[in-house]
Amino acid sequence: MKKLHSLALEQKEDAKHGEAFFPVQKYITNLKPDYPVVTTHWHEEAEFTLITEGQALYHIDLAEYPVEAGDLLFIPPLVLHSISLQEYPKISSETYVFHMNFLGGNSTDICSTRYLTPLMNQEFSMPYLIKPEHPAYASLRKIFNQINSLYGAAVPGYELALKSLFLQTIFLLLQYSKRNLSSDTGTSSDKLKQVLDYIEVHYAENITISELAKLCYFSDYHFMRFFKKHMNMTCVEYINNLRLEKSVELFEQGNTSILDVSLSTGFHNLSYFHKVFKRKYHMTPKSFLKQLE
Repeated sequence: MKKLHSLALEQKEDAKHGEAFFPVQKYITNLKPDYPVVTTHWHEEAEFTLITEGQALYHIDLAEYPVEAGDLLFIPPLVLHSISLQEYPKISSETYVFHMNFLGGNSTDICSTRYLTPLMNQEFSMPYLIKPEHPAYASLRKIFNQINSLYGAAVPGYELALKSLFLQTIFLLLQYSKRNLSSDTGTSSDKLKQVLDYIEVHYAENITISELAKLCYFSDYHFMRFFKKHMNMTCVEYINNLRLEKSVELFEQGNTSILDVSLSTGFHNLSYFHKVFKRKYHMTPKSFLKQLE
């Protein structure tokens, strides 16, 4: 499963969402000018989100969706998505991330074979953004409120109720679904996933634009335009951002040698590591280590 590559320390998403037997986790996201982006990512779980404050721009499956307080979003498994602030100074949201296996996605009954498995395989799509004027909004907002109440209360049998509510969410959205046809968007999404996968594995090495372009069968120039268009940042900016987040993970795991962390995350120039670390986190690596003491 892919990690969420965030620009804010407190927005880092663990690879594990909930427990093995209860793969459901609630997340609170707060973006502001210092931390204005959740960069493009995807994972095996679905997301059900309520925007609680502000405005922002979601990119879902390479399309743009302006959102504001009160909007609901449903993002199926394995779909690329990101969030960025625009003119509004802040956005806050509540998100429930859950694995389809919790709903029976790994079984062989009619619900799994006819609905859940095709959804996981992206064989059909449902509305990503549900605004108040959508016919299903009132019912979905009621379901979200019920999930909120049950998730915090943990009363006996709450797991059964949550499972039922997530299934109801999918049932309602299925009424507005359509079969996916092969398209250029799907091809672009697959290529971008392949590139991000490669960077995730090889971030500590010297990654060149040419080798990433070859993964997509693009020229270097075409690849750089493709990446910037869909990621809203250059490839170098993305790689540096990922390396910095990996360096923070190493510091938090007890590594105290700034040089070793710099080298092991792909920064072979220590002064450059200091420069980009301070630009991103508004403190030096040394200051960050002191905060961890």
